[in-house]
Amino acid sequence: MVREDKVILMTKLASYENNEGKRNMAIGNFFRGDYLSWQVLKSIICATIAYVILMGVAIVYNFEEFMLDIYKTDLLEFGKDLLVRYAVFVGAYGVLTYVIYSYRYGKARKSLRIYYQNLKKVSAMNRKEE
Repeated sequence: MVREDKVILMTKLASYENNEGKRNMAIGNFFRGDYLSWQVLKSIICATIAYVILMGVAIVYNFEEFMLDIYKTDLLEFGKDLLVRYAVFVGAYGVLTYVIYSYRYGKARKSLRIYYQNLKKVSAMNRKEE
């Protein structure tokens, strides 16, 4: 005899596995520190690339002014200014990434905990039927 509550629970589990479960299971395979470190490292690399592109576009946009002022500019001070801006940009981006992925990791772990509890319920239902 088919138990309706078991079918409903198994349908929910299958739906979860096919949708958000894939991503959550991939996240759940990592330790928290490893997952966050990997995500922050990727974002710092992307932020560095974005910063270089933005600075390149800014220089190309103001190229004539840049070339006229290059001999008047203190290059050491200009370099320090670029490095400070880079550090602020990447630091803010890294902190934002840490907060976002920390939240996602916690949400995924909570979701997986509920998923595994429901799997145990289905397993218990199967044992009762035998």
